[in-house]
Amino acid sequence: MALVFLMAISLSMDAFSLALAYGTLGMNKKYKIFLSIIVGFYHFVMPLIGMFLGEVILSLFKFNYDILVALILGFIGIQMIVDSFKGNDDVYELKLADLFLFGLAVSIDSLTLGITLPNLGVNKILSPLIFALVSSLFTFVGLSIGNKIEKILGKTATIIGGVILTLIGILFAL
Repeated sequence: MALVFLMAISLSMDAFSLALAYGTLGMNKKYKIFLSIIVGFYHFVMPLIGMFLGEVILSLFKFNYDILVALILGFIGIQMIVDSFKGNDDVYELKLADLFLFGLAVSIDSLTLGITLPNLGVNKILSPLIFALVSSLFTFVGLSIGNKIEKILGKTATIIGGVILTLIGILFAL
């Protein structure tokens, strides 16, 4: 069980770090909770999909998931930077698609981990459930901390968050 928690924490670290940047958007509690649930949902479903697909099917498709993650994060980061210059001081409300793209971007690694789960001798349902709970918690904490940073730094925090997401996207592409 300790192995499962270590895997859950490692899977949740990217969600936490990106949530810090996303939290600078000043989103309200409803969005923080909803985004945390979406991330948890993805971290539950993606390992299950990975287990289902297995190494044989994935070996047929040579697709670099890092490129997909890079494109998603780059798009979100640039959108954050552009929106910060619009002069709107209201709480930023993310589009539903943004929330699901964020959840997808931070959970792609769960898909590949799911391929290995059957070989590790761990519970095939309990493990993804733990991944979901831990990633939801890490996401909510990251969003909350990012939100506090935004209150201190204002629009500068949103620009910094957008730049960070864009840079992380570029690093994924390299």
